[in-house]
Amino acid sequence: MNTALWICQGILTIAFLYSGVTKSTQSERKLVEMGQTGVEGLPQGVIRFAGISELFGVMGLWLPWLSGIMPVLTPVAALCLGAIMIPAAVIHTKRKETPAVMVNIFLFMLCAFVAYGRFRGM
Repeated sequence: MNTALWICQGILTIAFLYSGVTKSTQSERKLVEMGQTGVEGLPQGVIRFAGISELFGVMGLWLPWLSGIMPVLTPVAALCLGAIMIPAAVIHTKRKETPAVMVNIFLFMLCAFVAYGRFRGM
């Protein structure tokens, strides 16, 4: 179970690290061109906030559990990252972007699994 959790945390890290870095550094137009259409029409400050929040979430997936310092923050980070997949899926559903919705659902499920597994392992 522990190995599966680390693999899922790795997948989540790749997804949210990419998303967080791009949202933190790219313009809305560039993000939409790159396929991150969920940010279209949002103020730049909101996009930057979302990106920075995702980067903090990535740190929360690893650092607390690895360091043993407040390990409860790892499943909490997974819950928070999963929670942002819900409005993301709603936005993509309204835009009829089915592949993006499927990615949101997949990431949500991974987040839920990590949260459950890490809470259970405490």
